[in-house]
Amino acid sequence: MAWVYLIVAGMFEWGWPLGLKLGWTDKGAHFGWLAVGIFSMAASGALLLIAQRTIPMGTAYAVWTGTGAVGTFLIGIAVFSEPATFMRFFFVGLIITGILGLKLASVS
Repeated sequence: MAWVYLIVAGMFEWGWPLGLKLGWTDKGAHFGWLAVGIFSMAASGALLLIAQRTIPMGTAYAVWTGTGAVGTFLIGIAVFSEPATFMRFFFVGLIITGILGLKLASVS
């Protein structure tokens, strides 16, 4: 169950960069989006805390940040038309490989 908490924590990591990006624009602050960012930070941290009770800290942190980075990368492409180049996908693929490798090497 700890791995489920950890993956969901990583998914909440997607919410805070999105909330911050949409919450502060040239037109000023958008408090609803800033609240999404703050809630996502808190939920992500709380779920990481729970996951680390079973999963080693270094593994949990690497998977948490990797999951957040990959999801945020994909949201950037889908929502903000960020570049979708082969090289960017290649290196994000390395992050995914690392996440899967840590899961396979995990004893929990």
